[in-house]
Amino acid sequence: MTFFQLMRRNAWRKRLRATLLMFSVGVAFLIYALTASFLGGSQGAAGASDNLLGVFNKSGRGLPLPLAYLNRIAADADVAAVAYTARMRGFVEVEKNIVMTSAVDPRAIAAANGDELGLTPDLIAALEEGRDRVLVGKALAEAQGWSVGQRIGVTSQLMRADGSRDWRFVISGIFEGANASTDTYFMLARYDTINEARARDKDTVDTFVVRPREGVSSGVLAARIDALFTNSAAQTRTQSEKQFLEGFLRQFADVGLIVGLVVGAAFVTILMITVNTMLFAVRERSFEIGVMKVLGFSQGRIMTLVLGETLFIFAAGGAAGLFLAKLATLLIGPEFGLVFSLSVLSKSLAIIAGLGLLTGLLPAWNAMRLPIVNAIRSR
Repeated sequence: MTFFQLMRRNAWRKRLRATLLMFSVGVAFLIYALTASFLGGSQGAAGASDNLLGVFNKSGRGLPLPLAYLNRIAADADVAAVAYTARMRGFVEVEKNIVMTSAVDPRAIAAANGDELGLTPDLIAALEEGRDRVLVGKALAEAQGWSVGQRIGVTSQLMRADGSRDWRFVISGIFEGANASTDTYFMLARYDTINEARARDKDTVDTFVVRPREGVSSGVLAARIDALFTNSAAQTRTQSEKQFLEGFLRQFADVGLIVGLVVGAAFVTILMITVNTMLFAVRERSFEIGVMKVLGFSQGRIMTLVLGETLFIFAAGGAAGLFLAKLATLLIGPEFGLVFSLSVLSKSLAIIAGLGLLTGLLPAWNAMRLPIVNAIRSR
């Protein structure tokens, strides 16, 4: 029998106990992987940019800004590109099926944010083909079952000049984003079309998207942009994309703190349960450990054997939890923006190894220091 086989058989000696331990470990890592996937996905702030700036109305993000601000922002020598968006919230077929449309200037948004969104020259050309054309994000297209060339209708809160709330579009392309964490659960429409047809707030936008020049501090540029409009009727607040998302999430709760508390509580509980169970398991096998020492097993090998058992339990349970988390990110709707990335996987594996060694340390130390006489007497 090899050393690994001995370790595995010891771990499976009490099958029900081992199964329950693995189940507990699996649940803990399922929770961790899902929360980490959320924070690292398109709905979290982990993958957001620190360089791309957004200029909003200081009085509230839902309030408009004059389109005339565009030229004053673009005139700054440290601005590489600037675009604007006017957001239109609506639904398709039923009110629960919410979709978001961003009205943009195609070439301006490509220059400012095209790399992150995956806007190729062909997609921009397709958007410019007609005034009713839209580009649909991959996540939204997959969720709705849409394809290029399809005609869609959106019922929006934004009223048209003719009194209708129905907006009709033709899908001219699908953008995929630079990576899996990019939010693509929205559409891009032409600003000139939306602006001309809407009943109110003409020539206004919700956000200016600013890309600083290489080497320019985004914080310094943000302060300078806000200073431009200090005495204006609509003052501005300029933030990086990362700051905006973090602030948005904090409107509901401190997501990072909640995730830390939940995951920390789960891991501490698992740590206590596993340490207690392994201490009991070692105590049960005191006689066998004594016999192994008589047969020539060194203290180091005894310690390695017990550590290997806890690592085996954490590896099996953790792998099951991570597999379920990966499966959940594939099955859950893309609007939740869960991304089970390589970073999440590598951190999870490191935690599995760390907790496996930590929980096995005390039981392994007790087994290593157990006197042979006391071990034989335990029979």
